[in-house]
Amino acid sequence: MNRIASFSVNHDLLEPGIYVSRVDGDITTFDLRTRKPNCGVYMDNVTLHTVEHMFATYIRNSEIGDRVIYFGPMGCRTGFYLLTRDVEKAKVLAAVLDTLEKIVAHEGEVFGAHREECGNYRELQIESAKAECARYLDILKSTENIDFLYKGGSNP
Repeated sequence: MNRIASFSVNHDLLEPGIYVSRVDGDITTFDLRTRKPNCGVYMDNVTLHTVEHMFATYIRNSEIGDRVIYFGPMGCRTGFYLLTRDVEKAKVLAAVLDTLEKIVAHEGEVFGAHREECGNYRELQIESAKAECARYLDILKSTENIDFLYKGGSNP
């Protein structure tokens, strides 16, 4: 059995940030790592679920929205994957920052928070998502040189 690429990255060396996880033709998978892996502090399911709703909606309505293939959570609850088709990394970063800012400033209901829109609509809470996104936004804004490369691991 072949080992998948994401298991070849040493998660003990990962810090919160944004990385290129893999490139498959014109599709790039971005690792939006909001938390340090294996440190015992993970997103709770309500926060993870709410960020997914908010981020997916805003990023699909952004400048790169027509080139977003997927946005969703990592099972380990330390971040999210964003898959795009044929978008420059700088444009993805700008869209991610803009999306995070919009979530932090969001007033009103969580997108898709009704029974007919979501299979678990009761587990959504905007304040926890806003706090998670504000923390991650601060991390990205304070990172001097975002090169999208994993430290101590392999990149495509």
